[in-house]
Amino acid sequence: QVQLVESGGGLVQAGGSLRLSCAASARTFSSYVMGWFRQAPGKEREFVGTISRSGGRTYYADSVKGRFTISRDNAKNTVYLQMNSLKPEDTAVYYCAAKDGIMLTSHSDEYAYWGQGTQVTVSS
Repeated sequence: QVQLVESGGGLVQAGGSLRLSCAASARTFSSYVMGWFRQAPGKEREFVGTISRSGGRTYYADSVKGRFTISRDNAKNTVYLQMNSLKPEDTAVYYCAAKDGIMLTSHSDEYAYWGQGTQVTVSS
């Protein structure tokens, strides 16, 4: 079992930055691929990015590529989402998720563990 708790959300102006954190309870955090997803009001949940167990590989949605960066600190059981050049369309609840195995994937149904989410609002 993995419990995930996101933090760092808030209100920011367009063009600004935020860093989200996701703390995991698992003693074997480094054995999980981690992902970030988001869900805007009235829209389906969408993939943001994912990071391998070691942190050596990442994969991003086209909509955030070049603006968002995922990293992890396995010693602190934490994964991060650095968001730069934020746009109003980035407004959403952001979720971190964990999956077993080694494959990076954008498919949310392959992630077994989810946090409660943190709200990010970007004003124009």
